[in-house]
Amino acid sequence: MNIDVSIVNAFVVDGRGGNPAGVVLDADRFSKEQKLEIAAQVGLSETAFVSHSDVADIKLEFFTPTRQIAHCGHATVATFSYLSQQGLLKNSESSKETIDGNRAVKLVSGAAFMEQIAPMFVSVNKDREEVLAALNIAETKLSSEPLIVNTGNSFLIAEVDSQSALEQLNINQEKVEALSEKYDLIGFYIFSRESYTGTADATARMFAPRYGIEEESATGMAAGPLACYLYEKKAIDKSEFLIEQGYAMSPASPSQITVKLELHQGGIQSLMAGGHAAVSETRSLNVQ
Repeated sequence: MNIDVSIVNAFVVDGRGGNPAGVVLDADRFSKEQKLEIAAQVGLSETAFVSHSDVADIKLEFFTPTRQIAHCGHATVATFSYLSQQGLLKNSESSKETIDGNRAVKLVSGAAFMEQIAPMFVSVNKDREEVLAALNIAETKLSSEPLIVNTGNSFLIAEVDSQSALEQLNINQEKVEALSEKYDLIGFYIFSRESYTGTADATARMFAPRYGIEEESATGMAAGPLACYLYEKKAIDKSEFLIEQGYAMSPASPSQITVKLELHQGGIQSLMAGGHAAVSETRSLNVQ
């Protein structure tokens, strides 16, 4: 069977950079095994599959080249932006059905924003030495306590003391993968408060070897946890954060993710993370 897969870059900056995701329409026709085969052929960090839903506007499933995951920020933004650009969405208020429940999606001035749940924080102090070994850095390079933060997916969030330290990270992929297995993480999201553009609240890098991702250039499901970390643990009293990612990669793929916190009496009730997306190419595949 021959199929076309649209490659859509999410969280682009002025139409460039971003993180590419595959987007496959009419995915009801594929088995789970075929979806995994398609994702492996596409070879990107995630491919999104759009199917019919009786409980939301669409059913959305996400596959890495090696397994299915519950949520993916950049693939959600890529999918809803693409559907909007193709005239396949009727309203600016939309929704997706996922394997662990429904999530709201909003389209605002050409950008797509996805809902995430209130954060949960988990200490990793008992494995602090393993975290440092995984990051391959000295204790003095950390600026605050590493924590696991979950707003739908779990990430280990850690702050390094400078943009230079972030650029020079030489992580131990095997140790990151081992800790990711132990704590059921998507991966490590490491950040600096310094900004390449001078406008962002933080610049981050994301490593997810457990899911076959050495590094990716934009991670919406990690930017949400980071914004919660900045608000709750760094006491940055604001409801909207701009996160940069992809600037420190080689080659660079600049990305920007906006996170809007829904606050009630000083606590985070939910959040929306989003940005702009652009189609970069179409790939033709043969599926068994």
